[in-house]
Amino acid sequence: MLEATVTRSHLDELEDEAIYILRETAAQFERPALLFSGGKDSITLVRLAEKAFRPAKFPFPLVHVDTEHNFPETIEFRDSLVRRLGEKLIVRSVQDSINKGRAKEEKGKWASRNSLQTVTLLDTIEEFRFDACIGGARRDEEKARAKERVFSVRNDFGEWDPRLQRPELWNLYNGRIQPGENVRVFPISNWTELDVWNYIRRENLDLPSIYFTHRRQCVRRLGLLFPVSPFVELDDEVVEEVQVRFRTVGDMTCTAAVESDAITIDQIIDEIKSANLTERGARLDDRRSETAMEDRKKGGYF
Repeated sequence: MLEATVTRSHLDELEDEAIYILRETAAQFERPALLFSGGKDSITLVRLAEKAFRPAKFPFPLVHVDTEHNFPETIEFRDSLVRRLGEKLIVRSVQDSINKGRAKEEKGKWASRNSLQTVTLLDTIEEFRFDACIGGARRDEEKARAKERVFSVRNDFGEWDPRLQRPELWNLYNGRIQPGENVRVFPISNWTELDVWNYIRRENLDLPSIYFTHRRQCVRRLGLLFPVSPFVELDDEVVEEVQVRFRTVGDMTCTAAVESDAITIDQIIDEIKSANLTERGARLDDRRSETAMEDRKKGGYF
């Protein structure tokens, strides 16, 4: 009698790898945390954590570094999801870092709090003595991300040096660190944007409404559509109401929208397949210099 052959999909393999990484993190570190922004990648991580650890509670809190310039829809979704999960959420504010003199507010038309998150994150790591921070970064996002290991070591100043990262052969992850050092863990490092959306479709995950087409007031800058908000300084620019959605979610001051008719996940997936703009091509903070992302990461950015 022939045994039935079980066919495993590409998403099944990615899911298994991510769950294994999450369990390795819980086993190897004393005080891990999951960085949760309310974006699609961190929502995917939460579902993976549910599969890795339920029916038990997560072996780590959720942590959000809030710029207070976030999209209101994202914050509302964050709070709603945390209530449903019944998990612990730690929120630390960039505004508090500014008030304490730990960070300095940028000024001018292109001002953003996105890079200031680094100070707040490093202070939060020190406050709670986190030795590992789990995040949703993926190698396909940006060239600096592609240099990351799954267990990406930071020194005791929070700095990242791509030349000092450890080899990861045969899915063996080395979590040994010196006192004061910290590891960023990327369970979905090998996923692509399309993988994430296909997984969201398969798992029927809820998302903030800004990922779907809606009408929003925007201004055109550098060929991109930036949402009008109290945090954006207008310079005699024409405000348009445009039908848009967001491919990535960050600080409102540096995250552009894309014109879109996609109101379902299937339509979003079709749109991404034919897109000429990369996912992070709509992020102004990545355009400040050729090495903008890598420079921020070396300074302690996630």
